[in-house]
This record gives sequence, structure tokens and C-alpha cells, in this order.
Amino acid sequence: MADLPKPKIVKLESNSKYQRLFNKDSGTLGLKSGHVILKKGEEIGEHSTNDLEEALVILKGKGLLLINSEEEFDFEDNSVLYIPPDTIHNVKNTGNGILEYIFITSNAK
Repeated sequence: MADLPKPKIVKLESNSKYQRLFNKDSGTLGLKSGHVILKKGEEIGEHSTNDLEEALVILKGKGLLLINSEEEFDFEDNSVLYIPPDTIHNVKNTGNGILEYIFITSNAK
């Protein structure tokens, strides 16, 4: 039987746009997550979830989630967004301050 991952704590950085939190290299079985900080007007860039489900936990700010260049969802802090597998999406900061969130992905198939 393979060794199970060990519990761990990662301190969130407040001075970087992107911080990897957990992935297989850090000892998880398949969970991936990261911490993102976008300045006013910044966006993460259009990308696909491929075969992953994704949740965005919005910690601070306001933004816009664009899905497949067609659907738009406005959101603000204290919200959790779900993005299904095989979905092209982008996150934009539409607020006056920073947009800060945690993303969490998991294999869907």
C-alpha cells in the first residue's frame, strides 16, 4: 500500500499574483489548488479546465467570470464559484481594489 499524504499548512502570501498551494509535487493524491491576487483591471487569462472540476473561493473583491466567451457571471467576496470540466473560462477583476481567491481543482473523470 502506498504511503498516504501527510497533513500540512501553507501560509498565504500577500505579495505575489500567483501562489501554488497544493499539487502532486507537494504530496497530494490529485488535488490542486492555488492562491491568486489580481489588481484592478487584471485578468487571469482564458484557459480550460480540461478534465478537471474547479471551485473558486472568493476571499476579497469583485469580479467577472467569463465562460466559453459567452456567459458572464458577476461575483464578489464571500462567494464560491463552480466551473465544470472542459470549460474555457477567464476571471477578471472588476472592482476598485484587489481580487483575491483560492482555486481548487479535482479530477472529474
